[in-house]
Amino acid sequence: MLIKLYEDKIPTKHLEMAIKSLENDGLLLTPTDTLYAFVVDVHSHKAARLLADLKGKKLEKSNFSIVCSSLSMASKYIKPLSNNQFSFIKNLNIEQFTFVLNANNLIPKIFQNKRKTIGIRIARNNVLVSIIEALARPLLITSVSRQGNDEEIYENAELIYEKYSNSIDMAFDIGEIANIPSTVIDMTNENDYEIIRQGLGKI
Repeated sequence: MLIKLYEDKIPTKHLEMAIKSLENDGLLLTPTDTLYAFVVDVHSHKAARLLADLKGKKLEKSNFSIVCSSLSMASKYIKPLSNNQFSFIKNLNIEQFTFVLNANNLIPKIFQNKRKTIGIRIARNNVLVSIIEALARPLLITSVSRQGNDEEIYENAELIYEKYSNSIDMAFDIGEIANIPSTVIDMTNENDYEIIRQGLGKI
């Protein structure tokens, strides 16, 4: 189902449908603060495996991130941040970044491996935040795989939905968006941060 939104807001009926879909192992296409992405319930192993299949990978070897509505929500999945880490993150346009942080013992259970780090995103996009807060927990998130040189596909939810309609339960279309990936920063060493990928976010 493709839902066109003419405001940066999900009608209650469609939000309830999205939550029901996620709770039943569904896969959604949503806008983010950077580009369109696939999301599933962080607690659904079945949906996580479907997400991995969509990317052509095994779940155990996937590098999915977790998207939260706040740092407080993210803190349930990572080891405590130092004061320096917290201050650094808070001084950025947080929604434009993916922060690779040291994971706590919940992450290996989600990915069913010995993973010790996790990418964390903090959403500001109203559509995505509404979904996360209504579900009351984070989402696993991954960008749409780039295939070929036709960038128009990846900034257009309707075209993405047409391509992946057999896998997507619901897609939310807010029109064309930035279509620039997040900047990824490795913060696992609190004394030496490293930019892994330069994207929308600037330091």
